[in-house]
Amino acid sequence: MQTNHAVVSRPEWEAARLALLAREKALTRNQDALARERLELPWVQVQKRYQFQGEHGPVGLADLFAGNSQLLVYHFMYGPDWQEGCVGCSFLVDHLEAAMMHLRHHDVSVVAVSRAPLGKLQAFKQRMGWQFPWVSSEGCDFNFDMQASVAQADGSVQERSGISAFFRDPDGEIFHTYSTFERGVERLAGAYNYLEFAPLGRNESGPHFNLGDWVRHHDRYDNAPSACHACG
Repeated sequence: MQTNHAVVSRPEWEAARLALLAREKALTRNQDALARERLELPWVQVQKRYQFQGEHGPVGLADLFAGNSQLLVYHFMYGPDWQEGCVGCSFLVDHLEAAMMHLRHHDVSVVAVSRAPLGKLQAFKQRMGWQFPWVSSEGCDFNFDMQASVAQADGSVQERSGISAFFRDPDGEIFHTYSTFERGVERLAGAYNYLEFAPLGRNESGPHFNLGDWVRHHDRYDNAPSACHACG
C-alpha cells in the first residue's frame, strides 16, 4: 500500500496523467487484439453426454443453453464435503445477478456448476439470495474434463474457480470454445474494476495478498473472518 505520494501543482499532475493515459490506451488496444485472438481459437466438439442435477431434475449440457446459442459456465468452487461455497466465488457471482438480464437477451446463458450435491447448492443459494441457475455435476465427469476439478496424487481433489464457454449450432452440436481459471476470471468481479480507480487500489496488503484479505460472504461482513477455500 502506497500512501507517501508526491504532491504537485495541477499542471504537473496533468502532464503525469497524460503520460499514463498514453500507456492506458496502448493497453486497451492490446486487450482488444487479444480478445480478437480469443475469438479465433479453434473449437472442440463436446461428444460426452453430461448429466447435471438441476432444480427440476436431471438436465443435459444442451438444456443449460436455455434456448440461446452461447453458454458460459462458471465453475463455482464448492466441493462435495464443504459446508459452504468459496468466498471468492461468492464475491464474483454477487456481480452476476445484474448482468443476467442483459446477457440472456443477447444470446448468452450463464449457469454456475459445482460438484457439491444439489441440496447444498440450493441451501447456500437461498441463504445468499441469488437467482442465477446453479446445477450440480455430482456423479459426472464434467468438472474433471473441464479441469475445474483436478485429482491429486493423495486422492484429494483441487477445486478451481473459472469459466468455460460453449456454442450450440443450429443442428444441436455443442462445442467447447474457451476456458480460463483463477485470475483469468477476475474481470468478472466488477468491484475490482472500481478499486483499480481508488487511491489505494485493491489494498490487499496481507496476509494472503489477494481477496482473502478482505472479501467475506456478503452476509458476514460485520462479524466474521474470511473463510476462502481458494485463498487460505
